[in-house]
Amino acid sequence: MHNVTLALDSAWRVLLVCLLFGAGLPALFAAGIRVLARPARPLAYACFTVVLLGVALGITLIVASGFGQALSFEHVYPTLTDK
Repeated sequence: MHNVTLALDSAWRVLLVCLLFGAGLPALFAAGIRVLARPARPLAYACFTVVLLGVALGITLIVASGFGQALSFEHVYPTLTDK
């Protein structure tokens, strides 16, 4: 029974990350496009900034793993560490 609980715990974390990056970033970009048509342009730029940060973080993760390093979130900001 412990293995099932452990597997379900990991499964909901994977689901959360997939929803965040798989559907969340495109939805946030679409919201930024919608807001761009209104006078509240700083909100649109904030949406685009969050999307660009997410994309940059994903590219950093892929490149770091290619160079034999890992992306660590031990501090508030992400850092590269040796594996």
